[in-house]
Amino acid sequence: MSRNFICRFSRDENGAVTVDWVVLTAGLIIFGVLVASSIIGGATNMSTGMGAKLGEAEVPQVSWD
Repeated sequence: MSRNFICRFSRDENGAVTVDWVVLTAGLIIFGVLVASSIIGGATNMSTGMGAKLGEAEVPQVSWD
């Protein structure tokens, strides 16, 4: 009985598509997290530098006389 079960189990393809979708979805999620983390790092560095430059800037006096 166990040999018959193993033979049927090895030939059965039900659920294979589900496994494929789970693996593809996990890969896309991991890829998205990696891309987001690299973008967040660059955006943080740029905004820090921009804030420092804006903090150093002087606003000229304008008179409407």
